[in-house]
Amino acid sequence: MARNDPTDTGGLFIGRRPGTARVHYAADPDPGTGKRQRIDRLLAAFVLVVETLVCLTLWGPQPVAWLWVGSQVNYHTGSVSFGILVAFVGMIATLMLTLALLVRLDGIWKVIRRAGGIDQRDGVLSRIFMVTAIVAALAFGFWFLIIEGPGPTLAPK
Repeated sequence: MARNDPTDTGGLFIGRRPGTARVHYAADPDPGTGKRQRIDRLLAAFVLVVETLVCLTLWGPQPVAWLWVGSQVNYHTGSVSFGILVAFVGMIATLMLTLALLVRLDGIWKVIRRAGGIDQRDGVLSRIFMVTAIVAALAFGFWFLIIEGPGPTLAPK
C-alpha cells in the first residue's frame, strides 16, 4: 500500500501525525476462562438491549413528554410561543444528553465484547439509531395512515 494512504497516515497525506501510530501489543491479552467469556457475552447482550431501548425513547416518549411539558407551560403562562420554546429547548437538551449516554453505552459495549473474546473494533450505535428510526417511522406511518388518518373517512358510512 502507498505511504500516503489516509488510513496509514492518520488522515494526512504527508506523514503520520504524532501519537496516531497503530497500537502494537507485546502479546495478545489473556482471553479468560470460557465461563468468564460467556458471562461477558451475556453482559454485552444486556448492554445492547439497554442501548436499543434508550435509543427508542428518542422517537416517542421523550418528544411526547416535552410536548406535554410545553402544553402545561402554555396553560399556566397563557403564552403559546413560550410553551413551544420550552418544548423545543427541552427536546434538544434531552436529545443531546441521551446521545451522550448512548455513546458511553456503546463504548462500554465494545469493551465488554472484547472481554468476551470477540474482536470488536466498531460500535453499533449508528446501526441501532438507523433501525430505531426506521421502526419509529413505520410505526408512525401505520398509526397516521391506517389508525387515525384518512382511513375512517374513506370507509363507507
